[in-house]
Amino acid sequence: MTAIVARRCFVSGRVQGVYYRASTRQKAVELGVNGHARNLEDGRVEVIAVGESTAVETLIQWLYVGPPAAKVTTVDVQEISPEEIEKMPVAFATR
Repeated sequence: MTAIVARRCFVSGRVQGVYYRASTRQKAVELGVNGHARNLEDGRVEVIAVGESTAVETLIQWLYVGPPAAKVTTVDVQEISPEEIEKMPVAFATR
């Protein structure tokens, strides 16, 4: 059995206006990861990912590449507690 983990990722670069959020949602659903992706005012995209550790790690690795039109420069990954996740809105869910 794989542990459930939660991560907050801040993705920088050319990640707004290039279908980054929609592509992230599609990849997350494919992997069975719950969470959300939203644009931030400073030009970054915040991604919350909750799921089995291997699936979340696979999504995080994908965040470094993103969709074809994106140009990712950095991905800052932070561990967050499942309790924090319960307080956040979920925009994509696999269940």
